[in-house]
Amino acid sequence: MKIIIVGCGKVGEALISSLVKENHEVVAIDKDEAKISEINNIYDVMGVHGIGTDCEILAEAGVDKADMFVSVTGSDEMNMLSCYIAKTLGAQNTIARIRDRAYNENNLGFLQQQLGLSMSINPERFSAYDIYNVLKLPSAVHIETFSTRNFEIIELVLKEDSPLSGCRIMDLRKQQTAKFLICAVQRGEDVFIPDGNFELKGGDKIALTAAPTEILKLLRSMKITRKQAKNVMILGGSRTAYYLSKILLASGSSVTIIDKNPVRCQELEEALPGANVILGDGAQQELLREEGLGNMDAFVSLTGIDEENILISYYAATNNVPKVITKVNRQEFVPLAAKLGLDTIVSPRRTISDVIVRYARAMQNSVGSNVEKLYKIMDGNAEALKFNVHPEFKYIDIPLKDITFKKSILIAGILRNRKAIVPTGNDVIMAGDKVIVISKDHILYDLADIVD
Repeated sequence: MKIIIVGCGKVGEALISSLVKENHEVVAIDKDEAKISEINNIYDVMGVHGIGTDCEILAEAGVDKADMFVSVTGSDEMNMLSCYIAKTLGAQNTIARIRDRAYNENNLGFLQQQLGLSMSINPERFSAYDIYNVLKLPSAVHIETFSTRNFEIIELVLKEDSPLSGCRIMDLRKQQTAKFLICAVQRGEDVFIPDGNFELKGGDKIALTAAPTEILKLLRSMKITRKQAKNVMILGGSRTAYYLSKILLASGSSVTIIDKNPVRCQELEEALPGANVILGDGAQQELLREEGLGNMDAFVSLTGIDEENILISYYAATNNVPKVITKVNRQEFVPLAAKLGLDTIVSPRRTISDVIVRYARAMQNSVGSNVEKLYKIMDGNAEALKFNVHPEFKYIDIPLKDITFKKSILIAGILRNRKAIVPTGNDVIMAGDKVIVISKDHILYDLADIVD
């Protein structure tokens, strides 16, 4: 597909990187000529110097032939206007990044309809919900929901002295009454789609799929459950902090926000009357202690500086805060955070990239099925996808054991009439099902792509 990206900042560049890997024809537009030159040197894309509201610039980029037009500049208004003009000039699908809470909370639906937007995206709001899901189940480092909370994939990190070390996956499933499937394992920099003979080791990050009730049953049996975080300290008064605080306060949690910008603190006090907003430098350890760091159930570092988030999160972890969540946008810093024991990482940039890639793949579906959801797991080294199964799918009613799947592909779940099935070789795929697939080293557009 031909995809035009307006705005080559951090989010724009992450989108360009992901979409180029998906083999799309990408055109990048930015008003900074040096940035366009840099993008051209790094990626195989067409770069256009100019602004996304200039009709001549959009014509030069080929907007009339664009399958998708995405505007992610730093201005909501610029993004909306760019998409409106692009739609008028012939772009098939338009997506705008809209971050301001005034738009998101009051009239977003009206704006989308009037501007003809296919979608609006708010990475900070998405990230806030990701963080909240983990705070509800702190044993996990990452959670994704596939079907109105009937089926989830969660990631856990096994401690070095974990009793599961040396245990084969097939033996673990025999020992447990919970119905679950370990569908991916990350060991160091290597990611595996395991079979039953795979032996777990301490330090592994594992991804498992199951219904939420089965996940809780498994965690209790493994004695690794932690209570839901109710007292939460947030460093940095960012947009993500605002959205997260609003969700937490609505759920009855206690929230402390620390920010060194007095104007931002005043805004948060007015917008979040139930929160405890502290004006101060969260890098000062004494301030964190004075504000009760040692009594918190969770610490979430959401400043705009990755290095600061990592260092202060490490300090919180060394003070035995039960759950520490760290915002890290630069992928090269993720291994460093992991070496410091920081295993729960959030990245608004990666979140928005996943959303756009999922939308692009859904547009390219074949007759037999289509991608409904797509999540990057295992630090982006594998994918979890949910496909809708249409009656035309060729492998309906054939036992899974009789289908030859490609290497590093696993059917991790089948959703049928609101029932979650952890599949065995005797299970079949039926028309109307939703199928969860775990994939490594493959780009899947259609469920048929998993068959060898």
